Amino acid sequence: MASPSSARAALTVLGTVGAVGVGAAVWGVGIERHLYTVRRHELRLLPHGARALRVLHLSDAHMAPWQHRKQRWIASLAALEPDVIVNTGDNIGHAEGLDGVRTAFAPFRGIPGVFVHGSNDLVAPAPRNPLKYFLGPSEHVPHATNLDPEALDSFLRDDLGWSDLNNAAATLTVGGTRIDAFGVSDAHRDWDRLDDLPDAIAGLGSGADLSWGVTHAPYRRVLDRFTDLGADVLFGGHTHGGQVRVPFSSKALVANCDIPLDQARGLSRWTHGGRTVPLNVSAGIGHSIYAPVRFGCRPEASLITLLPR
Repeated sequence: MASPSSARAALTVLGTVGAVGVGAAVWGVGIERHLYTVRRHELRLLPHGARALRVLHLSDAHMAPWQHRKQRWIASLAALEPDVIVNTGDNIGHAEGLDGVRTAFAPFRGIPGVFVHGSNDLVAPAPRNPLKYFLGPSEHVPHATNLDPEALDSFLRDDLGWSDLNNAAATLTVGGTRIDAFGVSDAHRDWDRLDDLPDAIAGLGSGADLSWGVTHAPYRRVLDRFTDLGADVLFGGHTHGGQVRVPFSSKALVANCDIPLDQARGLSRWTHGGRTVPLNVSAGIGHSIYAPVRFGCRPEASLITLLPR
């Protein structure tokens, strides 16, 4: 039989653990998921003498109509005066989320940009068991609610003026720098058609100062092929940076794809076929409405300043 002192000690430990757990839940659900931040990087990739370019990388807004705080924060990023925007998908987080996306992105109208789809640009999110993410990339939910990607694309392409890179390529001229960009639709759903890209890129002609590879889900097969196709920098999203991380750890617990866990957030280097290029994976701005938590992984946008070599 345990002594009174040992019983009190055990109760104290249990109480402490419980308090820590409750505190972590309150922080992750009620506070950190609203602590939006801008992650800043510099890359020397431009030709000698070129003007510096500010690239705003947005990803995984997962917008729901009631998320007005998120909408205001995204809109406020226009004050950073980006020269070009890269949107790596999963803009929609609710069947009625497009109006919130319009409100959030309206200040970027007229700023050149590119975009690709995540799965939640085409189908609405559904409840999932979060523990299954530790078993590997998630499987799609059958009979999910279809969204209206045509309306989203019309807004991004026709209203904002961004180029659609879903299994396609496009040329942008920004600040006197020619950028050839190519991308794929969501590789997590096997919507990527990598074999379409060589012809799409060839159709742009020669003379680019810089080449970008853009994907929602940064699967290895996609990053490898982008590197082989001559991309000078790679952009991805999808991972949410793990969404729940051990504080101060350099690795995510999960990535929901096969990217190395220490590259599931932020700027790193990707090497394949004798080439090494920068890779920026955004931890994203939002989360599924069925998993409203961020812990050790603040919601973010990336501002990448490109400088002359």
